[in-house]
Amino acid sequence: MKWTLPAKSALNESNGKPLHATRGLAQGLLKAALCTVALCSAMAGPAHAQSVAVTSIVEHPALDAIKDGVKKALSEAGYTEEKGLQWQFQTAQGNTAIATQIARKFVGDQPDVIVAIATPSAQAVVAATKTIPVVYSAVTDPIAAQLVPSFEASGTNVTGVSDRLELARQVEVIKQLVPDARKVGMVYNPGEANSASVVEQMRELLPTMGMSLVEASAPRTVDVGAAARSLVGKVDVIYTNTDNNVVSAYESLAKVGNDARIPLIASDTASVARGAVAALGLDYYEMGRQTGRLVVRILKGEKPGDIPSETSDRLALHLNATAARKQGVTLSDELRKSAAQVIE
Repeated sequence: MKWTLPAKSALNESNGKPLHATRGLAQGLLKAALCTVALCSAMAGPAHAQSVAVTSIVEHPALDAIKDGVKKALSEAGYTEEKGLQWQFQTAQGNTAIATQIARKFVGDQPDVIVAIATPSAQAVVAATKTIPVVYSAVTDPIAAQLVPSFEASGTNVTGVSDRLELARQVEVIKQLVPDARKVGMVYNPGEANSASVVEQMRELLPTMGMSLVEASAPRTVDVGAAARSLVGKVDVIYTNTDNNVVSAYESLAKVGNDARIPLIASDTASVARGAVAALGLDYYEMGRQTGRLVVRILKGEKPGDIPSETSDRLALHLNATAARKQGVTLSDELRKSAAQVIE
């Protein structure tokens, strides 16, 4: 028997339709499938999941608030882990060597943006990469820390938000609370660039306002209590900036202040609940949101080097009436009325 192939116009044995009709149907289905894939891809957003890596030198209320504020700003802009954002956070536990290790790990991970909270972590990250976008936060003096050359657009891979405060206003708060104060003590880590910068400015500023500075070094968190005790009998008041060692161990400082009846004045409002009499400081959660908005701009395509560094002027006075009684300070009605919060 001789077999012959059917002509192109012959019927398809499986469905009874001409083969050219079947091909047309298949091509139509393929086009529809491709269109569906394209539509789904467009709805899904970027071709790759965007990633943000966050590191902090240590965990304490102010720095934790910044981290939470960053995540909130990302969420407000539609960047959430549920929608594919890759988010990771690591703390250096107050150890600069660990901060360097974290920076190297993050650079190896190649995230879209690295957020570095506080000066030591920011310095570690900026030293580790010149290409991955870096957004610093809670750095008092980013110029002295050699993160950026100025507050203008850096032209590099770095931008961020500084928590720099006008120190003359801080001294005015000291004078309001302790009018007879002549010697101001500061406990600080000389190895932290932001703290060293504040101390240098205070050395110059206080004599112009009839005061002088007495310094006590605390290179490690465990040194804070001993450094504070070394100031007893030498100072009328202790002022603390946002030094991370000091803030991390603020309770040990507060114990010295209470026992020796030395008023504690802070620049970190979260320290008021932990034993300071007062603080004229920034809202660090809002600073975190401000930082997060810079991250969003970069995720949307802006270059960090085109974005000037920012500061915040949203200051609030917080008072602690219990600490004031223990440390021999009278809170005037005027001060109470001007405060955003008074802890009784």
